Amino acid sequence: MNIVIVDDNLTNLMIIEKILQKDGYDRIVKLSSAKELYEYLQLDGPKTAEVPVDLILLDLMMPEIDGVEACRTILAQERYQDLPIIFVTAMGDSYKMAEAMDAGALDYVMKPINKIELLARIRSVLRLKQEKDLRKERDRRIQFELDLAKQVQLSMLSHPIQDEKVSISAVYRPSFELAGDLYAWHQISPNRYAVILLDMMGHGISSSLMCMYIYSVLKDTIVEFGDPESVMKELNRRMNQLHFPDSLINYYFTAIYFVLDTEQQTIEYVNAGHPAGIAIVDNEVKLLTEGCCAIGFFEDIEVAKEVIHYSEEARLLLFTDGLSEWLEEEYEDATSKIIRTLQEKENDTPALILQQIQQSAEPLNVPKDDMCLVMISAKA
Repeated sequence: MNIVIVDDNLTNLMIIEKILQKDGYDRIVKLSSAKELYEYLQLDGPKTAEVPVDLILLDLMMPEIDGVEACRTILAQERYQDLPIIFVTAMGDSYKMAEAMDAGALDYVMKPINKIELLARIRSVLRLKQEKDLRKERDRRIQFELDLAKQVQLSMLSHPIQDEKVSISAVYRPSFELAGDLYAWHQISPNRYAVILLDMMGHGISSSLMCMYIYSVLKDTIVEFGDPESVMKELNRRMNQLHFPDSLINYYFTAIYFVLDTEQQTIEYVNAGHPAGIAIVDNEVKLLTEGCCAIGFFEDIEVAKEVIHYSEEARLLLFTDGLSEWLEEEYEDATSKIIRTLQEKENDTPALILQQIQQSAEPLNVPKDDMCLVMISAKA
């Protein structure tokens, strides 16, 4: 336990030192000015240096730099922002004391020093510091776990596909460290590709965990069932296997799932309560609206799929409601805005499409939800 005493009066320094030593505090540093304190704390040193003190007992009235200014300067440093400071003063001016406490000190002791009062206030402030340190350590552990979960979540996302007939890629802009959006695709056979974009309700850890659960069953479901109707029913069954009897929250997700067949030149899809995907098929715009309700609401759902045929080329853009709701703050018809951008930027990637939309939509509020775009191009 390192305690620094700062006072321009040598007698006061000795008195406080003796009080602390008799109570078992043996690592004490005595300084006579704020300048000496600045040098001891190495305010101009490396920002990552270890904090060399646990508590400062600071005289309020000192020449050149008084205690209030010194307190503000020290606590303004990021690495010292939680450092406990107790003012020791003979001044009884209530306005000055209010200014001193506003500077960030945790307490004060009046001169002449009352031994019992001084030690009680030191113990109180050190207990508070210990609680803060425990919270900071817990926050560090939580942040580490969040970073790990984020890396796991990102590792689940499919890598782009680029071959002679098919191009599939995506862009992902989570609003939080952990998000509720998930995209994935899988080549079922040499000519068939399954693609899904889903948006789990909510944000943060719970939504991320639900996404991971769906991801864990997704590949097997796609391989086993393949057909969009059957896949959606199976995912709905899986969601209903999760029971939260004491929770008022009903977890669900919206999604678009489709199977692209480059040999038959077909797109079979189901939209489960998701924003309508956009398909430009042989230069004709189609909205992907056919399907069912969101997945997880009901035990049994009726699912209807639609089949789209193309003869030369098909381009599809799927997106989550984070994009459409954000755009609707500025535009009445967000879908029309996205369609125009997609038509104007025929060869752009999803990242460039999103960048173009954002640039043309400025100034807008900061997005409040995750944004995800998946783009698919197929040629005959």
